[in-house]
Amino acid sequence: MAYTVILHISGETSVAGEVEELPKPTDNIIMVFNPRQRDGKDLHYLDQNVTKVIWPLAKVSFIEILESAEEEKIIGFVRE
Repeated sequence: MAYTVILHISGETSVAGEVEELPKPTDNIIMVFNPRQRDGKDLHYLDQNVTKVIWPLAKVSFIEILESAEEEKIIGFVRE
């Protein structure tokens, strides 16, 4: 199951992307697929053909995990 995340990297703009699994406490890196800015634009410091980027977790301040569309459909309120 892929997770959509937002990485907050020290000294850089936030990066959105997908990860296959969340980092464990023993991990030193995080591999992000389809890296982009939060608004969907390309990152100016990456080549256009890049689809995966590995960041050292030492540079990441924190990670936001976003809800997927599937989870929104499953969890909902019914009003009668």
